[in-house]
Amino acid sequence: MRKIWIWSITAALAGFLFGFDTVVISGADKKLQALWQSSDMFHGTVVMAMALWGTVVGAILGGIPTNKIGRKKTLLWIGILYTVSALGSAFANDPITFAIFRFVGGLGVGASTIAAPAYISEIAPAKDRGKLVGLYQFNIVFGILVAFLSNYLLSGIGENAWRWMIGVEAIPAFIYTLFVLTVPKSPRWLLTKMRTDEAKKVLRLINPDQDPEALMLEIKTESENIVSGENIFIKKYRFPLMLAFLIAMFNQFSGINAFLYYAPRIFEEAGLGESTALLSSIGIGVTNMLFTLLGVFLIDRLGRKQLMYIGSVGYIISLSLVACAFFLNWEGMAVPIFLFLFIAAHAIGQGTVIWVFISEIFPNHLRGSGQSFGSSVHWILAAIIPSLVPVLFTSIGAGTVFAIFAFMMILQLLFVAFIMPETKGISLEELSNKLIKGRKNRTDDIIGHAEQKAN
Repeated sequence: MRKIWIWSITAALAGFLFGFDTVVISGADKKLQALWQSSDMFHGTVVMAMALWGTVVGAILGGIPTNKIGRKKTLLWIGILYTVSALGSAFANDPITFAIFRFVGGLGVGASTIAAPAYISEIAPAKDRGKLVGLYQFNIVFGILVAFLSNYLLSGIGENAWRWMIGVEAIPAFIYTLFVLTVPKSPRWLLTKMRTDEAKKVLRLINPDQDPEALMLEIKTESENIVSGENIFIKKYRFPLMLAFLIAMFNQFSGINAFLYYAPRIFEEAGLGESTALLSSIGIGVTNMLFTLLGVFLIDRLGRKQLMYIGSVGYIISLSLVACAFFLNWEGMAVPIFLFLFIAAHAIGQGTVIWVFISEIFPNHLRGSGQSFGSSVHWILAAIIPSLVPVLFTSIGAGTVFAIFAFMMILQLLFVAFIMPETKGISLEELSNKLIKGRKNRTDDIIGHAEQKAN
């Protein structure tokens, strides 16, 4: 089990770079707009959001290398993309060059949301899969916290502080790339490629006390239902496809990425000074990390669905309070406190659950494609929504924006209550079999099975 933890943490470090890369730009936000004298629209859609458009492309295409060359090699290329992006962005002297290198980093982020959870879910035992895949999300929020802290510490070093803020990412990116060389290939991926002997060796490494033939037989049974050339868009996979679409859509309609990108700007809108706004951003990072840790601890105990209930209720309360604060001009620390509550709700619910859930609901041979679909929905919305934030704040006001997010979270609560199945404690092969059978009672069947195993 110790080896599985080490390999899972290594793969999950792609999440650290994801979190760092996504948020590090927030410290350079206003400086870059002033430096290049960009309009709100150009600054929002090109300078700030280009990494997210790269992430969209990485998410759409990331399933291809994840399936073709494997989870491990894809993770290696992700590290290279992050390193090149960090150095290129730091040395850029105009907004277009800057945007191109940010786009390259985005490719790494998008691909990492497919390859890292897929890899971890495929080496993890069913009973620990939630928390091991959850390490990816923990690393994302740890990267976010380190980025906020790094921005704060580097903000006072002069005119070129923004270059240091963005360029420092090259150090962890290079270290991560070296670490990935030490992990084995995914045994489930090897079996889909008919590389049985290699798969056996890895399975013996993962669990030397267990006969690898047992798992291989279970995987073979699942693969007997495979039709050559099939894809995730055929009728058979409609239910898992819908689940991936809805959980990804609601994740972004909470406003989480819009908030993380523009945290200092939102705090300044609420009447805090620039320095206090940056410091409050670090508070957001700490809150995010602590509640993600709690979510990772609880996900295999309470299950995915219970965490989503907790998160949805927390979203609705906190986003409604933030909207009221802007509508009624509450000043001081009201907005930061409500946003801390929002981040806590996100971290323990959607933040912990999304990548675990999407990595569980597709069969082995289509996991890369299925995650690519879920990731693409997530990142297309993550590119569109933050791009519109500066314009929306100016046109309809921050209060209305947060009120819309609150309404969307009421819809998420209904999704959790009536559509989302529980997936804890069930092997990937058994879960896949249940989700694609098309029974009317499949959701109840899965929930009942999970409860039986838990008891």
